[in-house]
Amino acid sequence: MARLATTDGERPHVVPVVFCELDGALVIPVDGKRKSGARLKRLRNIERNAAVAVLIDRYSEDWSELRWTRIDGRAEIVASDDATRAALEAKYAQYEHVEIGTTAIRITIECVTSWSAKGYG
Repeated sequence: MARLATTDGERPHVVPVVFCELDGALVIPVDGKRKSGARLKRLRNIERNAAVAVLIDRYSEDWSELRWTRIDGRAEIVASDDATRAALEAKYAQYEHVEIGTTAIRITIECVTSWSAKGYG
């Protein structure tokens, strides 16, 4: 599970996302699933403030298996190119039935922080 955190300067905005790694950056698609019709808040926030965080975590009933990674970076809104589409289709079979869309968020990674419960308890 992954979540993207952006801010409008007043409050954080966190949404679940899918992602892939491409050329050392994290890429998050803005796919073709139905939206409200308004420009997405995450995109408006990135246009105002490029600083973002992505939290990728694994939950388990066995708490010794818990782990997470946080990626902090600078985001930009880019067009989804063939390489982006191919990487996402290779990672997520669901994209056989869901349009990837023409826009993506590309995050230049500045800092990676990880934690694992292995060895605790």
